[in-house]
Amino acid sequence: MANERILLTGASGFVGPHVVAALGQAGYRLRLAQRRPQPAPDGVESVLVGDLRGPVDWRPALDGVDHVVHMAGLAHAGPGLDEALYTRINTDATLDLARSAAAAGVRRFVLLSSIKALSGAFDGPPLSETAEPAPGDAYGRSKLAAERGLGELDLDWVALRPVLIYGPGVKANMAALLRLARLPIPLPLGGLRAPRSLLAVENMADAIRFALTPDCPARQACTVSDPEPVSVADMLTAMRSGLGRAPGLLPVPEPWLRMLARLTGREETFLKLAGSLVARPERLLRAGWRPPAETKAALARLAATARAG
Repeated sequence: MANERILLTGASGFVGPHVVAALGQAGYRLRLAQRRPQPAPDGVESVLVGDLRGPVDWRPALDGVDHVVHMAGLAHAGPGLDEALYTRINTDATLDLARSAAAAGVRRFVLLSSIKALSGAFDGPPLSETAEPAPGDAYGRSKLAAERGLGELDLDWVALRPVLIYGPGVKANMAALLRLARLPIPLPLGGLRAPRSLLAVENMADAIRFALTPDCPARQACTVSDPEPVSVADMLTAMRSGLGRAPGLLPVPEPWLRMLARLTGREETFLKLAGSLVARPERLLRAGWRPPAETKAALARLAATARAG
């Protein structure tokens, strides 16, 4: 690993700084592929590649590179975006880079995919890594197509399918839950006990580090999640612990809350967080991955950090 160079795309996003830190601490030399000029951390190279919507000449960026970690892409933005745009950025641009990486002799290509490539469900039975993929939207289909395209190349690759990621700077539903935890009132959410897989951002970064090692078998897609699922009640309890407070949760039955969400037109939002969606990282765990962050402790730190900020 000493002196091995990684080309890293998408480092400016929510996960990116954590990945840069984890790979730097592991001894890799980093080269960040940037869409527009931005300052890079000390000791990190950068190279301008432009927008993935258009053709990119990857050869200069790949010169002297041992591995590629491809995190750039069009995020899951919900309905309304043209499926062709998802295909261009998440599928075609990924495979353009992968083909260039293979031609350049890159040893391993790690793709940040999504659990949405496996399933579009928010609620239901546990997801198995061996199940036939059934993505439910354009985003998931574009990620699955990229994975299948990698399988056709003469290249060592690993696709990582993270579940819902949380950590400092998190937005959307997890940010809303954090705001609820900070309210100085009891919350009627103690009955939300359905298990849900989450992923600490530091565990995401460490999974990428692990995927670059010989211990991680290549040419497969792997679920990435914290090993033990938690419920909304568990999340709020952990967050309020980080705030130095008691849980303060009232045991209103889950069916009542689900009915209220349905009546107010927010059932999908409710299920995204409160539904039972469990996806364990079995392949990574069998290969020897040991995530550094424990879920409840990480949620407590997140709440404490948000309060300090």
